[in-house]
Parts: sequence; C-alpha cells; structure tokens
Amino acid sequence: LLVREPHRAAPPRTLRQAVVEPFREFITRRGWRSALLVLSFIFLYKLGDSMCTALATPFYIKMGYSLTQIGWVAKYAGLSMALIGGIAGGLWMLKIGINRALWLFGAVQVVSIMGFAWLAHYGHHDHPGAAQLVQLGLVVGFEALGVGLGTAAFVAYIARTTNPAYTATQLALFTSLAAVPRTFINATTGWLVESLGWTGFYLLCAALAVPGMLLLFKVAPWNAPPDAATAAPGDRRL
Repeated sequence: LLVREPHRAAPPRTLRQAVVEPFREFITRRGWRSALLVLSFIFLYKLGDSMCTALATPFYIKMGYSLTQIGWVAKYAGLSMALIGGIAGGLWMLKIGINRALWLFGAVQVVSIMGFAWLAHYGHHDHPGAAQLVQLGLVVGFEALGVGLGTAAFVAYIARTTNPAYTATQLALFTSLAAVPRTFINATTGWLVESLGWTGFYLLCAALAVPGMLLLFKVAPWNAPPDAATAAPGDRRL
C-alpha cells in the first residue's frame, strides 16, 4: 500500500490505443509463429491440472469420503499447501529463474495429477479410516502444492511476456486465454468420467499436461539467457 507504482508508460487516450495497439504490438514484437507458440503454451500449460480439479468434490464423495471428511482433510490440506506452494514457488523462482521454474513446477503438476489416478485405483471405501484419510490428505496436499508452485511461475511468465506500455490489455488477453479450459473444456469432464472411469480420466488429465510442457522447449528453454526468453526471434540484441 505504501509503495508507489513506477511510471513506465502513459495511459492510453483512445480505444484504439487501449485495445488495438496492444494486440498489434504483441504480434509484431514476436512474429506470428512465435506469438502463436506463446498463446498455445498459455492455453495448454495448466490444462491438465485444471481438468483434474474440476470434479474433485464429486470424486471424493464417489470414493466414499463424507462431506465432513472432505471439509477437514481435503479442503484444509489443499488451502495450506497451495499457500505454501505459492510462497515457496516465488522465493525459489528468484534463485533459479522463470524458465527453470516453469520446467520444475510443471513437472510437479504432472506428477500430482497421477496421485488422483492412484487414489481412484484403490476405489470406493465403505468406511474410510485413518489410513484412507491420510491418503486423501497426501494426494490433495501434493496437488495443491503443485498448483501453488505452477501458478507462481506461470503468472511470472505472463507478466514477463507483456509490454509495460500495454500491460493491462495484454495481461487480460493472456489470463483470459488461460481461463478458457476452466470455462469450456471442463464442461466435458463429466462425460469423460462416464466414458473412461475415474482412473482413465485422471490419466488423460496427466497426458493433457504434457503438450504444455513440450512447448517449454520453444517458449522457455532451460538454459536460455534472461533476454532471450522475452525477445522476438531475430532480435539484434541477442
């Protein structure tokens, strides 16, 4: 609240400056091919993780857990680990950089999805005991940790990709694109569960997280210099 925002660009004066110019700047800065790669990555990076949690509560109920158990174990473990993941991810990212954080934290996200497949493999429990509650807490906590870590790196990447002169519009574009899976693709999760079963559904979620990871070879290479991660292909500064 006490820190002033640095003055980096004049606010737009017309609708064209606020809407049209930010889109054109992004395309011309990166080129069509590079821009499409970035947009595809933003769309796909958290696709599997988003689908994985779309039916979380119905899944817990199907596995035999009561609403009280879900409230005390799943929700508590999820909230605490998500906060820890976000804070730890931000601190860790300062040391290893955004690119490597995207790789490492993305891998945690993929592995955490497999925890739900493992839980589904054990099937329904008529009377979940302490062991089953521990299993649920571990799966939910690890998934929430992955969400916190992955979100920290993902938001940092989006912020780095925007031009300071057009931050508001470009940030709105990128975050809206990242929200598309939650809005539209998640609507198919019920049908997928009916078709594949819970175990098959979570294996599919893990598989859908892989394309976003593969795009990291192009949009955020592991050993890329900091400038190379944001500059357009062919930039003379490189």
